[in-house]
Amino acid sequence: MMSGNYTSIDNQNVSGSVPAVGDPPSHVAVKFTDSNLQTFPPAGAQGKISSASGPPRDADDTFSKPVSGSDEPQQSGWFRSFTIAAYRPYFDVDTSDVLERIKDSLFPFGGSFSEKTANNPDLYGPFWICTTLIFVAASIGTFVTYIAHKLQKKDWNYDINLVTWSAGLFYGYVTLVPLALYIILKYFSAPSGLVHLLCLYGYSLFIFIPALCLSVVPQEIFRWVVAGVAGFMSASFVALNLRNHIKSAGESWFLIVAAIFLLQLALALVLKFYLFTVTV
Repeated sequence: MMSGNYTSIDNQNVSGSVPAVGDPPSHVAVKFTDSNLQTFPPAGAQGKISSASGPPRDADDTFSKPVSGSDEPQQSGWFRSFTIAAYRPYFDVDTSDVLERIKDSLFPFGGSFSEKTANNPDLYGPFWICTTLIFVAASIGTFVTYIAHKLQKKDWNYDINLVTWSAGLFYGYVTLVPLALYIILKYFSAPSGLVHLLCLYGYSLFIFIPALCLSVVPQEIFRWVVAGVAGFMSASFVALNLRNHIKSAGESWFLIVAAIFLLQLALALVLKFYLFTVTV
């Protein structure tokens, strides 16, 4: 049927045409499955994400303390001596503790240093005291020698051996002497802690820092007095703090204390002849 210029097509299926779309349903039900988004990571996670949640491990496990029940092996015996964790407690001190122990070393006749450090000896103070002594000895010795040469209008050359000699002397003394004393006391059945001896000898060297600074005074008699007083105070500090403990070694305790006192005086003499004496 024709109406004007348009042709009416009856409602019938025509080959190649798109079928008519029916009316949309009035209600569509959408069902969501249970999700684990509230907990992360999900309990059933797969792939590279593991189900164990926790803080990341340190990149460097050297300073990580193994917790109880962990898979990290616990070192024991002599093997533990080669780990940083074994020495960490001896560097756990406050500035007030170090200053208090330095003050005790400057007033040696009280003899209470060993009692105060019996439960918590440290290696922090001895390490920095020895390190400071090395640089003070090298710098003061170089300065005094330089001034002496300039006053006499002579050529001056820097002596690098002063640094290496000072390092060997102070580090060697504060390590080898306590170790030897530790073995001797153990032999005489009066054992003392090695760390406690290292701590005691380390703080006994502090008096030589101001003594070295006073050596800049160009008076030989004054330098002898400074070296003698510093040596006597350092020797008294060590001997008096070990006297009560070494008395348990029997009749030979006096000889041991006397040897400790004389050895500390010998250190002062070595410092006098090598560091307190200026030769041009």
